[in-house]
Amino acid sequence: MATTVVFRPDGACGQDRGKDLDAKSVLLQPWEGPYGGVPPWRSVKPEEFLAAFDTAIAASTADIGQITANPEPATFANTIVALEKSGQMLTRLSNIFGVYTSNLNLDAIPDIEMAVVPKLSRHADSIMQNEKLFARLAAVFEGEEMKSLNEAQKRLVDDYHKNFVRQGAKLGTEEKRKLTEINSQLAGLFTQFSQNVLHDEGLVIAVTSEADLAGLPESVVQAMATAGAEQSGDAAGAPQWIISNTRSSMEPVLTYATSRALREKVWRTYYNRGDNGDEYDNNGIITAILKLRAERALLLGYETHAHWRLEPQMAKKPEAAMDLMVNVWSKAVDRVREEVADMQAVADREGAGIKIEPWDYRYYAEKVRKERYDLDSNEVKPYLQLEKLREGMMWASGQVYGFEFKQLENIPVFHPDVRVWEVLRDGKTVGLWYFDPYARRGKRSGAWMTEYRQQENIDAPILPIVSNNSNFVKGKPGEPVLISWDDATTLFHEFGHALHGLCSDCKYPSQAGTNVARDYVEFPSQLNEHWLSTPEILEKFAVHFKTGEPMPAELLEKVNRAKNFNQGFATVEYLASALIDMKLHLAGNVTIEPDKFERETLAELGMPREIVMRHRTPQFNHIFADDGYSAGYYSYLWSDALTADAANVFDSAGSYYDPAICKRLFDNIMSVGDTIDPAEGFRRFRGRDVDTQALLKKRGFPVGQ
Repeated sequence: MATTVVFRPDGACGQDRGKDLDAKSVLLQPWEGPYGGVPPWRSVKPEEFLAAFDTAIAASTADIGQITANPEPATFANTIVALEKSGQMLTRLSNIFGVYTSNLNLDAIPDIEMAVVPKLSRHADSIMQNEKLFARLAAVFEGEEMKSLNEAQKRLVDDYHKNFVRQGAKLGTEEKRKLTEINSQLAGLFTQFSQNVLHDEGLVIAVTSEADLAGLPESVVQAMATAGAEQSGDAAGAPQWIISNTRSSMEPVLTYATSRALREKVWRTYYNRGDNGDEYDNNGIITAILKLRAERALLLGYETHAHWRLEPQMAKKPEAAMDLMVNVWSKAVDRVREEVADMQAVADREGAGIKIEPWDYRYYAEKVRKERYDLDSNEVKPYLQLEKLREGMMWASGQVYGFEFKQLENIPVFHPDVRVWEVLRDGKTVGLWYFDPYARRGKRSGAWMTEYRQQENIDAPILPIVSNNSNFVKGKPGEPVLISWDDATTLFHEFGHALHGLCSDCKYPSQAGTNVARDYVEFPSQLNEHWLSTPEILEKFAVHFKTGEPMPAELLEKVNRAKNFNQGFATVEYLASALIDMKLHLAGNVTIEPDKFERETLAELGMPREIVMRHRTPQFNHIFADDGYSAGYYSYLWSDALTADAANVFDSAGSYYDPAICKRLFDNIMSVGDTIDPAEGFRRFRGRDVDTQALLKKRGFPVGQ
């Protein structure tokens, strides 16, 4: 998500309504063009960012000054709504800059980011600690008008009040000064952490012997050759194949390469990001971040950072999150032991003379899959074309939510790879969707959704602008990009976040779209993964890239029978990261050596030696590149409990396109944002509270043990 600055309850800012400040830079002007204005990517000059932020911060400060100087008694309109409308220039600028730091972090951008982020932190604190502003908030919160507000308005006031208190509004002068100092230091450390990871993700492995590529699918080898030609600048030069240090490049090598030496090299390069003992090593930064977080939590009156972070979430307390994780952990570890035994048996029969190591897991798991289900992932991949799946996502959203996508030309974009679609519902434009699918230098790895502009309807409808960003490797020009089933699942997952933003129908931007509890926000995106495997999608869009024929029924049956295969690996890989995250932030105000803590804690948990955390501590951007998912990586499991139970509604109906259920999903989950309590929204959809047993059933684990 893009950086946000003027804090409402969730830390977001308002959008522009035409306030004209005398600023020449396009970075500071209201967005122009169709659809209520679009980001002016073609006119952005990065060298203007620093000065632009100074101007925008000053404008935001002036907005707050107008609210606090109002001689009229505080009301919902002149205080809460005024805050919703404040910081418009700074929001636009921060959202543009956030795209640069995530997608175009090159040249001067890293240095600019190091200068800008602490400024934004100090500005946010100046708002949260503004005594006059908090007095007005408290007056609305405690006043008679509160009784006459509707449900969404009451929730908005309550969230504002709680968030200001949580951010130090009631602290004394010296304590506020200390809090600002801590937050400013953290902002700088977060930026340095993410830049160090980005540096190590820029490392590549060059393969010069084609024999080392044995076992890899042809499409993967071609993509590596294309990357090699681009890097050398001479496609006719000496043969070279480049393996990028990203998950989407790493996984095919670990799954298919017969060269064990290559697998190990790729594995070590990827999992040692931020942990190489050089100037880009993140261990010292992590120690400092954890110390500061613990100090801040105590200053704010909380036992630990984890207690502070979970208070506004669905889980409420770390113990609730830990209970869910521990319940699943033991079952997942037991499954891993079974998976390893199966793989070791294959290796022994082949006379490999090895003991399964982490760089062998995916490779031998693939052999077990082939042996047990007669399913080779390479059989599936030719049917998974990136562009056809994109079409499938759009089609499914039309069936479920009534959306129609129309590709647009001549809309400014920040890179030639980016494309834009207008999204309509019942013939009416509801937003724009930007798609940035390919890896490039300066782009962080992984996949994510970003909101350039949030939906709202205070004075007039303002359309959301959302984007999906991935890191697929381009093949030869004109050839389709083929992706794995896991990558296809991620594609649908991130599109689920985009749909959450596009479905939003809220009045106040703080409550719109994905502005919901951290352990609820993954629910709509995880649920959207289920549409990938529906017969309608597979028959229409999972077609062979050469013949255009749909995936054969017998192959689809193999895929369905193997859907819970390797679930031990997938669950333990994720949960290890989630448990380490929580335990790091429950440790309190002690000095932590990250590598040692990771090693010893995993040993205490009984982590299988054949698996490594999905995100090792020195590269764990989710929790150390900002406060984002800190003490919150459990959220994916918490949300998946909701997802599994909600999916049962569609399964019981026999269709994921049932009109009545789709309407219930839209009305109670996708369109309401944070205007109602998420647990209540789920109850309205499901008819009861969540049944967490559905999570275990979904993953193929024993229930009731």
